[in-house]
Amino acid sequence: MLRVKLSVVYALGLMTVAIGLAGCASTTPVDKTVGMSPNAIYADARDSMDNGQYDKAIPLLEKLEARAAGTPLAQQAQLDKAYAQYKSTEPAQAIATLDRFMKLHPASPALDYALYLKGIINFNDDLGLFSAISRQDLSERDQKASKEAFESFKELVARFPDSRYAADAAQRMNYIVGSLAQYEVHVARYYYQRGAYLAAINRAQTAVSDYRNVPALEEALFLIYKSYDALGMVQLRDDAKRILESSYPKSEFLTKGVKTKKDDPWWKVW
Repeated sequence: MLRVKLSVVYALGLMTVAIGLAGCASTTPVDKTVGMSPNAIYADARDSMDNGQYDKAIPLLEKLEARAAGTPLAQQAQLDKAYAQYKSTEPAQAIATLDRFMKLHPASPALDYALYLKGIINFNDDLGLFSAISRQDLSERDQKASKEAFESFKELVARFPDSRYAADAAQRMNYIVGSLAQYEVHVARYYYQRGAYLAAINRAQTAVSDYRNVPALEEALFLIYKSYDALGMVQLRDDAKRILESSYPKSEFLTKGVKTKKDDPWWKVW
């Protein structure tokens, strides 16, 4: 009787293991690209991207990179993957993909595009839904991403002046320079409105000394003038006011004062 019971238990155990293995097999993802040519895989990936299904395109492009390694199609897959990662709100992964591409293919004819895309990713960093709701401008954010975008655009324009992306990159560089100056003024205004006048002077002077021919300098000079006035430093106040009136004879800051409400950022369309 005991031998029969042990046999039954053993049989039940084998059935349990078999069922478990069958369950595992049924949940193993099926690689639909098996037997597909690299061109067919790329066509599927492009279809997914065209339909906005970037999360679906990324694994296809990764398989294509491996299948077509060493070919122009593999390079194209890398660039498309970076774009898909960017559109999937994965900027860090997208930049890592682009850095890898530029390291592996320094002579690629698509290097200008890689630099441009890297610049765009950093340029648009954090300009998403919540920034739109809060009306946050590029100049009000930490400037690390802006500086990195500037460096990518600068390299693009210097190395590939005839690139189809060079003109747009140059325009974005000008905007970034303005935003970097405006960032210093934004901080200076913050300090001024809280009575930290020395700190306001230091940040405003940074904008004046580091940047040229940008709109933010008008407010920077005004904040220097008003901060010296608040500190009772008459000579420095008068000097700052004289420079402001000479540089901006029609300055509205002298009549309206410090900004309390910012204009809509340049990218806001509603």
